[in-house]
Amino acid sequence: MLTYDLLSVSPSPRLISYFCNMKFQVGDTVLVLHSNEEGEVVDIINNKMVMVDVRGVKFPAYIDQLDFPYFKRFTEKKIIPKQKNYIDELPKEKKGNNIKIPDGVWLSLLPISGTDEFGDDVVENLKIHLINNSNAGLKFHYRVCYLRGEDFEIKNEVFSFKDFYLHDIPFENLNDNPIFEFEFSLISPDKKKEEYFEANIKLKSKQVFSRIEEIRKKGEATFSYKLFDVYPDKKEQEKIDVVNKLSAHYKIYEASKARQNLPPARSVVDLHIEKLTDELGRMTNFEMLTLQLKEFERYYELAVAHHLPSIIFIHGLGSGKLRDELHELLKIKREVKTFVNQYHPLYGYGATEVYLKS
Repeated sequence: MLTYDLLSVSPSPRLISYFCNMKFQVGDTVLVLHSNEEGEVVDIINNKMVMVDVRGVKFPAYIDQLDFPYFKRFTEKKIIPKQKNYIDELPKEKKGNNIKIPDGVWLSLLPISGTDEFGDDVVENLKIHLINNSNAGLKFHYRVCYLRGEDFEIKNEVFSFKDFYLHDIPFENLNDNPIFEFEFSLISPDKKKEEYFEANIKLKSKQVFSRIEEIRKKGEATFSYKLFDVYPDKKEQEKIDVVNKLSAHYKIYEASKARQNLPPARSVVDLHIEKLTDELGRMTNFEMLTLQLKEFERYYELAVAHHLPSIIFIHGLGSGKLRDELHELLKIKREVKTFVNQYHPLYGYGATEVYLKS
């Protein structure tokens, strides 16, 4: 029978790396070094990071920021001989350790890295979480939109001081200037609070890359953007004194007939500046763009009020500034179902067709 002296066998570097990466498994109890709190591993993110649950709060952590709690427990249970203590020598009771301080609602991003063909670490995906560090449970309608149109949508709830995993996005998608849109409402309605509340964040790849470099230097796992601090109170609506309005010769319309008293809507709106003003030579580029956007808003609102199914805005080609501004505005309009800037037999690529929700 052959026998081997295991101490004389040198394990391969690959084998050592494997066992190092398997330091923690799902279900392991771990000690968070920077806070000295115990938690449980609930998910393996990659060979450098795990997801930890500490008293119901989940967060990602690097493996080198964790340890097994057995040494801590052993040292805490050492028998210390009893001795007399005077009142002024007694340790002061720690207060507020379990108090959660609300600091708003956040969009949190967790970069997930891989290696390229040269062995360098590169960010491949971003895990998107909604963090509710407020005192109110929230319903939310979330969607992410790109220049090419809406990409992902979800409706759900997130309770007070909890987080909700939304989805993953490829890092390369940031080149398409995504907009993360939220519509919030309260799980438990409050008459003193707004019925719903909207918030959105637009990200660019350069900004996100800078934030990733910052958290790597600090040894942190995630970075966040605040959506809002506190769910807003309801604004008091101005009461209309109908009697005084009538005496002052204001026109009062019946609500059921309001639409027929509005200016007519247009299904095609030409935003070329020469169609809007005769003072073209006296205006700066900023003034011209402002006038064009004002005209866009006017006919967009009329299209919504008249329940048009769609509307075409002719913006021309040029530098593309007007088109880009229109697309940015359309992304955050609640009534927009989708919009497209494709070849049209009448307008070429110089028009955007907007489809409205019914």
